[in-house]
Amino acid sequence: MVRKIIIALTVALVSGLSGAQGGFPTKPVTIIVGVAPGGTLDALARLVAQGLAPILKQPVLVENVTGAGGLVGFQRLMKAEPDGYTLNFSNMSLLILPHMYPKANFDPVTDLAPVTSVATVPMVLAVSNASGIKDLPGLLASMRRNPGKTNFGSGGPGTTGHLSQALFLSQAKVDGMLLQYRGTGPALVDVMSGTIDGIIDQTVTLMPLHTGKRVRAIAVSTAQRLPQMPDVPTFIEGGLPQFDLSIWNGLVAPKGTPRAALDRLAAAVSQVMDSPEYRDRVEKQFASQIPDGIDRGPDAFRRLLEQDAVRVSALVKSIGMQPAN
Repeated sequence: MVRKIIIALTVALVSGLSGAQGGFPTKPVTIIVGVAPGGTLDALARLVAQGLAPILKQPVLVENVTGAGGLVGFQRLMKAEPDGYTLNFSNMSLLILPHMYPKANFDPVTDLAPVTSVATVPMVLAVSNASGIKDLPGLLASMRRNPGKTNFGSGGPGTTGHLSQALFLSQAKVDGMLLQYRGTGPALVDVMSGTIDGIIDQTVTLMPLHTGKRVRAIAVSTAQRLPQMPDVPTFIEGGLPQFDLSIWNGLVAPKGTPRAALDRLAAAVSQVMDSPEYRDRVEKQFASQIPDGIDRGPDAFRRLLEQDAVRVSALVKSIGMQPAN
């Protein structure tokens, strides 16, 4: 009897190790996205999920879990089994959450297992056509003549748009009003109608509006002009050489997820990103460049999280961003 139990336990142990190391995944993988469908983050997550499914030979599902700027989605993630089957697709805004919701006791650096970075998306400053502003120097001159009168909208407190606009005001040393909307969509509507003066948001939302002449893009956050928007100068050209806030996106897992699962997932994502089809879609849709030969694995992504957590913390304190609770 004892011998049978030992054999059964040995078989189970070997089977488990085999599944964790060589057979992962053996069932569908779920990617949580902390925003509603339709935005940049959701679109990128679905593009990655679509590419992962044939590589992992399992369905990869995207589940939108919204609330508290993405915090609710992370709380769901941290309650999941740390087995690699539940992930969260997020961006740099996850580093703002501890400052917006300090009572949640959430630390993205220590409470999560980084999987891989995915793509970096530039930010664009756009103004209303009704504003009469033609370029960044013109905007800055107007704001200095009329301090506190120019207003910008963002998708809500603690979002990357909010952070970008606060950084812009701080570095330009100008005074403006930051209006927080319930989502980027309503803010964009007010920019297009001339109700507010401008917005800083990601390329995927502003590039088509600029091309369609619904808004006027006047600066991009990259070092050189974007091939997709060659008529739009950089912040550097406009006189703000320190403005650099392209938004990285990436996958994280629950703390304690086996390293074998993290490495398998990171390798699969890297395979997706190296495919010409994925690169073409990301570059056209998101104006994002994917450099060759960079380390995108768990350790490199953890270093990026740690580095930017310090940077974001200093920025949040310098601009006086207030917590939501």
